[in-house]
Amino acid sequence: MTTEAPSTATPPAADILSALTARARAAAHPGTEPTERSRPTARPGGPPADRTCPAARSGGSPVDRTRPAARSADSPADQARPAARPWTEPVAPEPAAPGSVALGPAAPGPVHPGADVCPCGDDSRVLAERPDGTVVRHAGAVAKAHAHGTDRAGLAARLAVAAHPALAGVLLPPLDPAAADLHGRPVTLWPYGTPVDPEDPGAAPWEEAAELLARLHRTPPDALPPGLPRMRGPAKAARAVARLRAAGPHPASAPVLRAWAALPAWARDEAPATHAAALCHGDLHLGQLVRHPAPAGRWLLIDVDDLGLGDPAWDLARPATWFACGLLPSDAWHRFLGAYRAAGGPAVPAGAGADPWPALDVPARALAVQTASLAVAKAVAAGRPLDEVEQAVVDACARMGAAPPEPPGAVVR
Repeated sequence: MTTEAPSTATPPAADILSALTARARAAAHPGTEPTERSRPTARPGGPPADRTCPAARSGGSPVDRTRPAARSADSPADQARPAARPWTEPVAPEPAAPGSVALGPAAPGPVHPGADVCPCGDDSRVLAERPDGTVVRHAGAVAKAHAHGTDRAGLAARLAVAAHPALAGVLLPPLDPAAADLHGRPVTLWPYGTPVDPEDPGAAPWEEAAELLARLHRTPPDALPPGLPRMRGPAKAARAVARLRAAGPHPASAPVLRAWAALPAWARDEAPATHAAALCHGDLHLGQLVRHPAPAGRWLLIDVDDLGLGDPAWDLARPATWFACGLLPSDAWHRFLGAYRAAGGPAVPAGAGADPWPALDVPARALAVQTASLAVAKAVAAGRPLDEVEQAVVDACARMGAAPPEPPGAVVR
């Protein structure tokens, strides 16, 4: 008589969602046991938001991604703009109209007005369903199944930092500081927070995001729990470039890969950084902020998957990249940068007249390459041309060939 070995096959996605929903429901109702039910419904408005697209999406459909019109060369805003790098746009953009390009993906809107309101006819919702993470919400609790192969020790250290008193009021703390296991994937539990409203870009919390980053970056590393790994920003950029190389031929690949090759090894995740390190978020965009308690609490940073020690300028690199490409309004960029400096952020030199680009140049170039790589890979897979926003980032990569990157190094004080 033979005995069959236990199956090691990956369970169906529906099973993962059902089990994950049970975890979220149990977290929302302490004292109950996780009970698997049917697959939760997708969030209102369609499938989970595309969180890798450089422009915000709402309701499953692309927002108006028309590139802002350029100002004339003698615009006062252009005269006030800090010294531009050779690869940046020569003019600053007009303020974006409602619905225009936003930084990062649009976070899903609240399912109901209060996070703690639970009719409990089962209001579970899928907030994201991607290879790198599945996220389900039930009332005031959110359960996230991290990717297979996640570094468990690194995740444990990141959770400990999120729960640490030194980061109170900066990072959203987990409901449970320990990750559970679900079909071989680590699961973390979080309180629900109200995300940034993608329909109201004028109310985007740029100053609040900058102040939170400054507080994060000022946290002394020796005050943190031990074992915190490196910030994963360069690793994500390297994965994006690998995806571009695997996608197949495309005319835009060459300038993007040339820009990548010109970066220092640390920015390509091929060597550790040699300059001073600070606590970094690693993947800052507006989708990484929520109000907690929902719906009108203070803004907090979420998603610690890329949290770690590294160059704090990396956390400013995405807004810097969009500004450099002419896709982020000058007013939004200067409000963000000014608030970061006013809060004592160490990534750039202090003082309104100081040029931030020597510190920001390498990380901003890396984020431009990362964004362009993902855009080209997706265009190849879909058999479509690049849209105007994607082409703008590819064009920025092409302009990088005119001058080498600034010498690396954060201005950590």
